[in-house]
Amino acid sequence: MTRLASAFAKSRPALVCFITAGDGDTAANIDALVAGGADVIELGMPFTDPMADGPAIQAANLRSLGAGTTTANVLAIATGFRARHPEVPLVLMGYANPMVRRGAEWFASEAKAAGVDGVICVDIPPEEDDALGPALREAGIDLIRLATPTTDAARLPAVLEGSSGFVYYVSVAGITGLQQPATASIESAVAQLKAATDLPIVVGFGVRTPEQAGAIARVADGVAVGTALVELCAAPNAPEHLKALTASLAEAVHHARQPA
Repeated sequence: MTRLASAFAKSRPALVCFITAGDGDTAANIDALVAGGADVIELGMPFTDPMADGPAIQAANLRSLGAGTTTANVLAIATGFRARHPEVPLVLMGYANPMVRRGAEWFASEAKAAGVDGVICVDIPPEEDDALGPALREAGIDLIRLATPTTDAARLPAVLEGSSGFVYYVSVAGITGLQQPATASIESAVAQLKAATDLPIVVGFGVRTPEQAGAIARVADGVAVGTALVELCAAPNAPEHLKALTASLAEAVHHARQPA
């Protein structure tokens, strides 16, 4: 069983935590997420035009790039993480340019060597799977696709074909961090996705508080939190604050289905 499969095989929902690589002391920050109870780590690859992201993650990308972070640095962070946390799944999330500019096979090989379990590429649609998908599958890395409120029944099969690890449901029709998801619409969307796939369904975008995360975890297999964590990375004593917020999120997510 893969690390990602193990994370979703527990008798409770999973907490997926995102921060941007190179924004602050990334090693200390992701260690804090694990210590707080994160089940899966998403590591953002900084990019100059993060079109799906709101102001907080855009600013994190600019801070990271301003500090000189490269794809090689991101892979080095991943390698160090894997050595410290051999069982915790690690997913790289980002945009096509850094992933394919040296060739998809190069990126997949380097990601595998770094211990990466999955990749989310925001701007390669399923119809252009050949740009990255075959190389990742050959390397044994899950290609995690995004479904959105505008993914209709006609297009959903294309999204699911070749997807693995989990399906990331984007709960709002917009960018990260600015809108709050409606629980009723999430319930309906998760039910539709579960009728179409056996993959775990993780809901993200707009989830900021333990209360929101707990409500979503009652219906989803996992909850992804990014912006609220990214905002802490620029603060003094970031690891301490990240651990505290992650612990409260984990408490809400992990116990969401237990009777009150």
